[in-house]
Amino acid sequence: MKGKTLLKWKKSDGLILTLNLGSSSLKFNLFRFGSLEKEYVGSIAGIGENQGTLEISSKENRQLIKKTFSHPTLDTAIKMLMEWVSSHINKSEILAIGYRVVQGGPLHVSPEEITEKLLIDLNLYSYLAPNHLPSELKLLSIFGKVYSGIPHIACFDTFFHKEMPSRSKFYPLPENYRENGLIRYGFHGLSYESIFRQLLREDTTVRKQKVIIAHLGNGSSLAAIATGIGKDTTMGISPMGGLVMATRSGDLDPGAILFILKQDRLSVEQLDDLLSKKSGLKAMAGTGNMEEIIEQSKHDQKARDAFELFCYQVKKYIGSFAAALGGLDLLVFCGGIGENSALVRQEVCASMEFMGVKLDHLSNIKGRSLISHPNSRVTIRVMKTDEELMIAAHTQRILNAK
Repeated sequence: MKGKTLLKWKKSDGLILTLNLGSSSLKFNLFRFGSLEKEYVGSIAGIGENQGTLEISSKENRQLIKKTFSHPTLDTAIKMLMEWVSSHINKSEILAIGYRVVQGGPLHVSPEEITEKLLIDLNLYSYLAPNHLPSELKLLSIFGKVYSGIPHIACFDTFFHKEMPSRSKFYPLPENYRENGLIRYGFHGLSYESIFRQLLREDTTVRKQKVIIAHLGNGSSLAAIATGIGKDTTMGISPMGGLVMATRSGDLDPGAILFILKQDRLSVEQLDDLLSKKSGLKAMAGTGNMEEIIEQSKHDQKARDAFELFCYQVKKYIGSFAAALGGLDLLVFCGGIGENSALVRQEVCASMEFMGVKLDHLSNIKGRSLISHPNSRVTIRVMKTDEELMIAAHTQRILNAK
């Protein structure tokens, strides 16, 4: 996959393509090399669901395409993206491609150029993220063949958490498991890095603050940050841990897993499918979509229970992380739910005035970026994360170092 570097690419007016494959979406951006200005923004949503949506906009936010289609698969999503890029962008303009990769095990954490050796290692570590890495490897393989001869960069979602202290990183299990990669990696790192960089641009003293970022979406997690370093996070070895999520269980008592195994005699694959695709909010309310849950909760107790459990767990982790940090100065909500659901933010922040968290309800309802009450000791923000920009920035940095 690693090919010859294009001559004089540093002086070129070319593009960086970023690919961000999630559990049900494929986001792609084209950035202008140097300025990292976005030329095109696109996404294919609904992968694996009954209906998908393709949306592409230009840098002027002018919508170029918006269409729906039935039963989208990863293969159809990749094909649609490939067809659009090849028909609208001259192949020689693309200088490099950056990918979000969920994790690379204990050996690969920092962003790096994709080589055959890295691909072999990622295949070996697929068991650590069986619902993510195989699909990401397919994406890497297809684009690597079509766009050979240019650098391809893997940006790992575990990078932000690389400096977590041992007390946050290691499980209390026999050491041989740790040696085989069983540690707490943490995820949503590109999102946390994006938010923290935005905060630093506004005020460099944020490095001295105690910060909690709540990335709430289809997959959800929280990160605790002090001295500019990630100190703890809710997800562990896989993106299934921590908070209850749309279709993922979040943390479970080991006894609950043993109960399931003994009662249903599930295989490892069946258990993984249950905990990652058939659990969480969907198991409780019949849907993992928070907007639908909020609407249904008006007349459905199961939906109400799901909503309350989600908010309760977010609140609980904020409290525990604040205790671990020794205080809290700044709380940030981001992600699809964190950014767009005023009701979730309201429920999470309710009854937290004892620790200095007080919401300004009007600002929250209006969706303002600053939603803390003037009397709140803790600043509460709503921010838009930009994982794709982080992928582009890491890709450009590696290109500049070549």
